[in-house]
Amino acid sequence: MAYGSVKTASGDASQQQVNGSTAQVNGNGSTSHAHGSEEVAAADQQTGFWGRTKAFYHNNIGLFFVFLAQIFASIMAMTTRLLETGFDTKFHALQIIFVRMIVTAAIGSAYMWYKKVPGFPLGPPGVRGLLLLRGAAGTIGLFGLYYSLSFLDIADSTVITFLVPTLTSFVCWVALREPFTIVEGIAGVIALTGVLFIARPSFLFSHLPFGHPDERQPPAGNGTAHALDGIFKPVPATPAERSFAVVLAVLGTFAASTAYATIRVIGTRVHSLVSVNYFAVTSTVFSCAVLLLHPTIGFQTPRSVPQWLLLLSIGLSGFLLQVLLTEGLQRERAGRATNMIYTQLVTALVIERVVWGTTPPVESFIGSALIIGAAVWVGLQKKTPDEQSKPAGAVPDEETSLLRAEED
Repeated sequence: MAYGSVKTASGDASQQQVNGSTAQVNGNGSTSHAHGSEEVAAADQQTGFWGRTKAFYHNNIGLFFVFLAQIFASIMAMTTRLLETGFDTKFHALQIIFVRMIVTAAIGSAYMWYKKVPGFPLGPPGVRGLLLLRGAAGTIGLFGLYYSLSFLDIADSTVITFLVPTLTSFVCWVALREPFTIVEGIAGVIALTGVLFIARPSFLFSHLPFGHPDERQPPAGNGTAHALDGIFKPVPATPAERSFAVVLAVLGTFAASTAYATIRVIGTRVHSLVSVNYFAVTSTVFSCAVLLLHPTIGFQTPRSVPQWLLLLSIGLSGFLLQVLLTEGLQRERAGRATNMIYTQLVTALVIERVVWGTTPPVESFIGSALIIGAAVWVGLQKKTPDEQSKPAGAVPDEETSLLRAEED
């Protein structure tokens, strides 16, 4: 009996040990399963995070490229204005165009030769006249923009280029018999009203409460006040100089619109790179010829390291503008790209404040709002089937990018 009792107790202990071991195994199994579930959840979460990150990248990289292009466009305008007004040796707009476009022509020609682009360099015989017209109109448009920077703030000069959509609709209506709606006509009147606010001619604004046509001239005895705010002193301009610069900028925008209308006529009969190269070569030849033949202009040699750097940055900024704008508009839906192109005004305002320590007056903001509002209004209108079927060029440039972005 005693042995039986002891044996039974031993058996119970063994059974408890077995049960404990089983419970321990079950507990370890449950723990392992829990750890496995947590690892799977963490992996799923990580995969979801990277998936969302990649999706965000692919959905917005085009917008980012367009935004960077606008930054380089503003940098190019800043360097142009500095070279024209910021040093004792002042560069003419034509010399800046020459430097800007000879880089584009050299890189574009080398690329098309290497890739054996069809039609390089002259294009098909049937469209060479149109290509020359496109190059000449683009050159005049670029000259109007660059020369106006001698007397206009970067922001004012930039916003005038937003007239291109409305003016192009008008040019296409006159030359190509394309529809020109009432909305486009009203938008054109609104945009031109905005131009008046930017120009601020003295015969219209001198008697208004906020009219100060010579607001850019520092007050007497305080000539260094603005210099403390910005890197360079602001450049004063008389009302007559300012009005002339605005007229020239508007004429340049009209020429750019003519260039775009010519591109629409050319269509897909020539590779878009050939069209861009015509623009670059025409600008280079024209600016070089005028600089050599005109007795009072001529080429200027940079006399300091900053001037050399600014002059070199013109070509680099123009090239990066072209590349980033092309890459961005090829990746991004046109309607979204339009909104990003208008950010050039914001970057221009920031540069104006940092470099010259100035902020445009309230009239300029009113004019900018009218011009941009008119352009957006036209861009939001539904396109006709004929307009929707028109192909867009593969390679935009600075005078056609806004229009291409609105063809959505």
